[in-house]
Amino acid sequence: MSDETPIETSVPAKSVERLFPFVIKSRGLIIGREMLARSKSRLHFVLITSDISETSRTEVLNDFKHYPVVQHYTAAELESFFNIKGAKAVGFVKSGLAQSIYAELKPHRINQPVVKPKAPEPPAPSRKERQAK
Repeated sequence: MSDETPIETSVPAKSVERLFPFVIKSRGLIIGREMLARSKSRLHFVLITSDISETSRTEVLNDFKHYPVVQHYTAAELESFFNIKGAKAVGFVKSGLAQSIYAELKPHRINQPVVKPKAPEPPAPSRKERQAK
């Protein structure tokens, strides 16, 4: 064997889908854009499907620019995971579980959440200024 490229195994470590039943049990899922808009204070991140229309995708990115937005799975896959029909946008309620799911889905993030800039801190007094006091 040469040491040019390492051999990658095709067996994934653990899939994030294993955590989805716990989301259902903990009621940690917000379904639909209308409910997401009403639940922003509880929202950790938004998951949209890969088969969402471009117009809807743009609206979600605009409406939730302060939250991470992940695009992955199809509406049919969401239906099989969460038993929800036709949903193309779901949110995850702030929790340790949501943090774990987001950490595994982070490579599929399609936006960079907008962060409010901090107020500039006043410069620290110089040594001479401190001694003069």
